[in-house]
Amino acid sequence: MTQGDTYDGLAFMKMHGLGNDFVVIDRRAGGQPVTAALARALADRHRGVGFDQLAVIEADTQADAALTFFNADGSLSATCGNATRCIARHLMDESGTTALTLRTERGGLRAEDAGDGLTSVNMGHPLVDWKSVPLSQDVETDRLPIEGVPVATGMGNPHCTFFVDDAEAVDLPTFGSRYETHPLFPERTNVEVVQVLSPRAIRLRIWERGTGVTLASGSCSCAAAVAAARRGLTERRVSVQVDGGTLHIDWREDGVWMTGPTAHVFTGTLTRAFLEGLA
Repeated sequence: MTQGDTYDGLAFMKMHGLGNDFVVIDRRAGGQPVTAALARALADRHRGVGFDQLAVIEADTQADAALTFFNADGSLSATCGNATRCIARHLMDESGTTALTLRTERGGLRAEDAGDGLTSVNMGHPLVDWKSVPLSQDVETDRLPIEGVPVATGMGNPHCTFFVDDAEAVDLPTFGSRYETHPLFPERTNVEVVQVLSPRAIRLRIWERGTGVTLASGSCSCAAAVAAARRGLTERRVSVQVDGGTLHIDWREDGVWMTGPTAHVFTGTLTRAFLEGLA
């Protein structure tokens, strides 16, 4: 659905990947700019629509489309893996293709139809240098000088991955909010709690920067899989069990591939009164 399909408001789609939910606004035909204020209003699950991230689709001359992502607090995020998969599926269905490239702040991301209703996206190479994550000082990113000795990984956004014996026992709201703003992460960080189940499977719980606890996260799943492989705890190809289901992560020579299901739940239109209330 494009902006031209609206009545007197703003068209949007509601999508999710394993319960990691998104509002998606398609601006390929132009229309009202998306602002941080609009993102915050839409994120309110009582007075708006509710989402973990807001994604905006723009026309692009170098890729099939360009994507911009907002967190629930209105801050920008360079990447959002599950939203990228959801939008890739929508655009492939729309065009009848089985592969495309989406441009994000992370760079051009290749997406493919993986069959059986699944969609794969190459999230690019993980960033493991302290400046690239980014961190505030030069430290070993595979063993941070933080209690619990977590791993730092950049996937276009920063991640801090803790390995624990029992992921379910962690008070995630308290734990996640504590480390999201750790001074070692100048741009704040996503926080992952990981329990290794086998060399090919991990259990992951997620605190997303600017959003809070989420049922799933593509970039967090990629970062957790990379961290586990760097520690020698798993192979480079693993199943990641999140609260919303299972994602499959494969750290290949050309980048970290993420595969999983997507869902387009409904399409709607924001009323003119709602939009004018933001002024």
